[in-house]
Amino acid sequence: MREGWTAGKMDDGATREVLQTLRVGSSSDVSQLTLDLLNRGVAPQSLFEGCFDGAGEYLIQAPGIVSLHAMTFTNAVHYAWQRVRSDETRRLLLLQNAAFLPLYRGGRADNGVHIDQLEPVSPSARGDEAVAEIFAEIGKDRLTAARKVLGYLKDRPDARAFSDAARRLVFMKGTNSHDYKFSSAVLEDYGQLSRPWRDQLLASSVFYFRGSGERDNELVERVRSAVGGS
Repeated sequence: MREGWTAGKMDDGATREVLQTLRVGSSSDVSQLTLDLLNRGVAPQSLFEGCFDGAGEYLIQAPGIVSLHAMTFTNAVHYAWQRVRSDETRRLLLLQNAAFLPLYRGGRADNGVHIDQLEPVSPSARGDEAVAEIFAEIGKDRLTAARKVLGYLKDRPDARAFSDAARRLVFMKGTNSHDYKFSSAVLEDYGQLSRPWRDQLLASSVFYFRGSGERDNELVERVRSAVGGS
C-alpha cells in the first residue's frame, strides 16, 4: 500500500458526505466537496470509499451498462492513483473520479434506495450453503440478495467463499467482456476498502453478477458435449 493512501484522518462522516452529494449533486459539487475535505485533512481513502459506494448505489438504482462503468471507472482511477509518484497527479485523479461519477447518474432522479441504508437479512442456510442461497436469490430478487450479502458478511472477516462462487459463475455463465471486467474490479476493490463500506460495495455487486439459475454459456455447453458430460 503506497504512502498517502492512509495519510490524513479516516472519517466516515466525510465518506457519507461524498455519497450524499453523488446522489444529487453536479460534477462541480462533488469536485468542490472533495477538495474541501482534502484541505480539512481527510484521508483520501475515506473519499475513495464514498466514490466506490456511490458507484455501487448507481448500480443498485439503475442496473445496467452505464452504472457498471461507474464501478469499473472508479476501479481504474484508484489503480492508477495507487501507482503514480506525483502527488499532484494523484490529487487530480481523485478529483477526476469525483467529477466523472455524476455523469454516469445523468439526469436520473434518486429513487430512495440507498446503499448505506440496506438492512441485512441473514440467509436461512449456513456456510457454503448460505453463499449458494444468495446466488440463487439473484434470479428472483436482487435487492433481497444484496441484503443477504450484508447478513452473510456481518460476522465474517472476509468474503472469500462468496468471491470464489462469483468467479465460478462468471466462468460458467458469463457471455461478454463486461462480466469479466466487472467481477475483477469489484472483487479487487472489496479488499481495498474498510468496513462497512466494503460490505456495502459487495452487496451492490449482485445487481450485475450472474445468478446460479442462469443458463451456462455456449462454451461450457460445448465442452460438456465434447467430453460427454451432462
